[in-house]
Amino acid sequence: MFNLKAKKVFITGGSKGIGAACVKYFAMAGASVGFTYNESLASASKLEKRFSKITKCKSYKVDICDEVQIKNSILSFIKDFGGIDILVNNAGIWREGKIGKLSLEKWEETLRINLTSMFLFTKYAVPQMKLKHYGKIINISSTAGQRGEAHYSHYAASKGGMISFTKSLAAELGQFNINVNSVAPGWVLTDMSKSVLTNKKSLEEELKKIPLKRIATADDIAGPVLFLASDLSRHINGEILNVNGGSVLVG
Repeated sequence: MFNLKAKKVFITGGSKGIGAACVKYFAMAGASVGFTYNESLASASKLEKRFSKITKCKSYKVDICDEVQIKNSILSFIKDFGGIDILVNNAGIWREGKIGKLSLEKWEETLRINLTSMFLFTKYAVPQMKLKHYGKIINISSTAGQRGEAHYSHYAASKGGMISFTKSLAAELGQFNINVNSVAPGWVLTDMSKSVLTNKKSLEEELKKIPLKRIATADDIAGPVLFLASDLSRHINGEILNVNGGSVLVG
């Protein structure tokens, strides 16, 4: 049911964490996969080499604050792979910023990386999807975008914007047979969160809030992404799929 051999998938921020897990899952499902990275050349090269053994897999170095580089990466992928069927907007940052100390520079950096880059990748992928009258766009948002998050208002704002963007495009692009959905993780054990989750006291406090009493792995998020990219989800559009162990019960 998850045979995606004919599909061409582009994943942003695919060299580590949730993005790398998505690269793995799509490659294992037989899809052709391209992914972006910025600084993690060693990780990207290792990932590309590993999955090139079972499918077509290629990495693209992209500064996601640069519109020209974003546009060129999408156009290069379309040229290299012969089209684009699935776009996974995953790239992002999560950095603390208490409101009294949060600078305009840090605010704009977070919105530019988390929200504006997603808009730009989508902008340049959609015309090709319209031509084929087919597409799947999956945006990796967050529970923070649904409930807010103290000390991370800039991050929550970026993810809240992503959720609204998802619903807006679902309404706009459905007529072209393009499904737009989002996966909203809670805590996930990745490099981005390890500073908190490797602290025993912090980990215990967070586990108390999660009915399943565990922290998600990157694979726990990649599975739902794969589902939304498959034909099993063909009538799901504009959905925010929560993957948080029951810690935030919102739709």
